[in-house]
Parts: sequence; structure tokens; C-alpha cells
Amino acid sequence: MNLYIVNHKFHYELENLTRLFYPNEKINVIKDNSDYIEPCIITGLDESLTVSVNIDGYKKTLKASLADDNENERMMCEMLYKLLCEKTCVTPPWGLVTGVRPIKLYRSLLKKGGEVYADKYFAEKLFVEEDKINLAKLTERNESKILSLSGENSLSLYIAIPFCPSRCKYCSFVQSSVERSGHLIETYVELLLKELEYTAKIVNELGLKLETVYMGGGTPTTLSASQLSEVLNTVNSCFDMSNCKEFTVEAGRPDTITKEKLISIKENKVNRISINPQTLNDDVLSVIGRKHTTQQTLNAFALARETGFDCINMDLIAGLPSESFGSFKDSLERICDLSPECITIHTLSMKRSATLTQDGTQINKEDAERTRNMLSFADEKLKSESYSPYYLYRQSRMLGNLENTGWSKKGFESLYNIFVMDETHTIIGCGAGAVTKLKDPYSGYLERIFNFKYPYEYISRFEELLNRKSEIYSFYRKCLKSR
Repeated sequence: MNLYIVNHKFHYELENLTRLFYPNEKINVIKDNSDYIEPCIITGLDESLTVSVNIDGYKKTLKASLADDNENERMMCEMLYKLLCEKTCVTPPWGLVTGVRPIKLYRSLLKKGGEVYADKYFAEKLFVEEDKINLAKLTERNESKILSLSGENSLSLYIAIPFCPSRCKYCSFVQSSVERSGHLIETYVELLLKELEYTAKIVNELGLKLETVYMGGGTPTTLSASQLSEVLNTVNSCFDMSNCKEFTVEAGRPDTITKEKLISIKENKVNRISINPQTLNDDVLSVIGRKHTTQQTLNAFALARETGFDCINMDLIAGLPSESFGSFKDSLERICDLSPECITIHTLSMKRSATLTQDGTQINKEDAERTRNMLSFADEKLKSESYSPYYLYRQSRMLGNLENTGWSKKGFESLYNIFVMDETHTIIGCGAGAVTKLKDPYSGYLERIFNFKYPYEYISRFEELLNRKSEIYSFYRKCLKSR
């Protein structure tokens, strides 16, 4: 698909919008080119705004009068949206909203004009459907109760463990299978401890307050019980934990969970874990490359309860290959019977680097509609079980242009998830693939520091990584000067 950008700078949103309707195609963005090659979308700004679609015999053009830049961009997206809805007979439930953080957008509209204004803008300007507006509204209310817990010196810590027993076919995260990279784990942990110590020194000297800690992956419980204990103990001993309200470890893969590991996690003051089955259908687990069974998930959950964990999250993915609506419904009902404190419902995202996509699996209308029905059922079921949505985000190439939503029982919301999605305060990342996102508490300005992606790179360039971390000092000094 060729997307022509003529005399304007709105290519990013227009490309993302085009991808909603053509998720399986490469979108070629071409600027200021009059030699139009079909199939194509031509967007232009001159004496008026113009959008033309010429795809598979469908030829139509819309025009609009010029306004300011923000409205010009929205109007151009609106015209393209209307044309592509007509061409494809697809109506995305989030309308023109293509960004990761729709709740943050909704909150900004609330601040500008109140709830009636925000609802009307979502419906009439962005074409968001009513059920998604209601979901956004409820999620924002629950988020806003948590955001006030963060102050100008607050931060959160993310710890990356980029190892997994095997690679799931839908996964696009930077991670390494134990079979291929297990020999790196011991050295990786040794250096991770050093990075945590160095990071704690910076945090303590700057007088920052650690609010939440999140250890993710990969699969952190790929580490041995003693390695887990080393990492978690380093956090507890090096950082000032007196303000820390939440300490999470992803024990995501049930086949990595043992009593010994759970005890190590519990003894190191972790108060929240995730056990993520993705589905409770063994046939579907096999299709997506999850090398564990439903029974292992049930056993792991029971073991976690026996060990004393009273805040457990469980993930399900809607839209997995070969999973029917009935199978998803059964999985969710069985998860609800376990009564975890949090349940996160993800929508399958067909990332380009994932094995599913590489194997040629494509998004089609039938899969999108089936997935939408799954999410509709999940919304009603979870509300009836006294869960409420507390954070929400979206990704590109999601089935049906839907969303990922975290649901929790009252008082068990994940603070870290909310802080990350709202970009509330600084998040410092440690480990391979981790990103430090520094936020100026006075201006809202964001600056990023990237760790090296792969474990071998993290190990071989570790000193360079520590030098990057020292940039945190200069960032906060600049913040104080500009205050």
C-alpha cells in the first residue's frame, strides 16, 4: 500500500490509521511524489485538505477547509477514516485513536472541558464507540485514585530478566531461550547486581523516592531460587525501600515455578506476582509454543497461595490461533473460579518479529470479530465478579484494533502498571533491553536512556552501560536549574 504525503507533516498518524485497515500489508510512505502507483492513498494540503483513495477499483476523494495544524491533522485522518471504513466495511471500535495510551488522552480532555466534553470529543471527533468510551471513563476514574500517590521526587524501578524456557510464537520481546543462552545467565546476574548497586547509589544521592519495583522479562523465574534471592536482596539492601508500596515479580511461566523459588520471592518482601497461563486449553498452548499444561498452571497457583501470596495476577490472551470463543470463555470462567486479585486480558498483537507473523499468519475479519466478542464477554464477566478496569493500553497490529486491559479487585490495582501507562514519574530500567524514562517533575519533559538489548551485548559492553546511567545525574541537575 502506497501512502503519499504531499505538502504536510501528518504522515505518522495517517500511516498508523492506514495500518488499522490493512494490518497485513507494508505501508510505503512516499513524500511529495506525483507519480502515484496503485493501490494508493494520496493526502495533500494546499488551499484545502484533500484525501483520495484508489484501491482495487475504489476511487473516491474528500476535501475540507484549512484550520490550525492540530485540527488539520485530525480532519485529514477523519476523511481517510471515512473512506477506508466505506472501502473495507470495517469500523474500528477505537475510531481514529491509534496511540498506545487512550486513557491519557481521555484524561487530558477531562482536564480541558470535563466529562461531557471528553465523551463528546471521543464520540464525535474521534469516532470511538460507546462501549470503549465507557471503558475509558471507568478506567480513568480508577487510575486517577492512584496517580496522586506519586510526588515530584518519585520513581519506579524495572528489572529485566530476558530469559525464557522457550519462545512463545506470539512474542516479540527481546528474550533468549535457556537452551540457546542459558550459559550467559550466571554472568548476567552478576552484572545485574552491579548495575542495581550503581543505580541505587544514584537514586539515593539524588534523594529520589522509590514507589514501586517490577521484575519482568522474559521470565524472571527462569533464574534459580538462589539467583532470584540475590537479585531481590540487592534491591532491598541497596535502595531505600521505606516508601516502596509495591514489589512485583512476574512468575509468568507456570513450568518455571517451584516451591523453593516462591519462598525466595516471598522472603524478599515481594507482595505481588503474576502467573500467566494465556489460555487454559492445552491444545491452544501447544499451538502457540507454550511448553506447559493447564494442570501446571493450576498447580502453580495453588502453590503460590500455600506460600502466602495474597496478590496474584493472571493473564489471558484473546484471539490466540485455534482458540474458539467457547474455549476463551471456559478459560476465563475457570480463572475467575480461582479468584486471583488481578486478571489482565490481552488482545493478540501480530508483531512483525513474532514467529506467528513470520510463519505467514495474517489478521482477518473473522478473527477480529471473534476476538471482539471475547473482549465483550470478558468485560461483562469480570464486572459481574467484582473486578474493575484499572489500566489500559493498546499496541499496533492488534486483532480488531482492540485493547489490553488490567482488571482488579478493589485495592489490588498494580501501581506500577498505572505509573508506566500514564508516564507519571521516572522509571529507571536495569538489565538487558530495559529503558530508563526520565521525567522532569516540573515541566513533564521526558528523556530516555537505553540499555543494550541482548544479554551478550549487555555483558560485553557493561562499563559503557554504566556510563550511560550516569546521565541520570545531569538530567536531574538540569531539572532543578530550570525549576
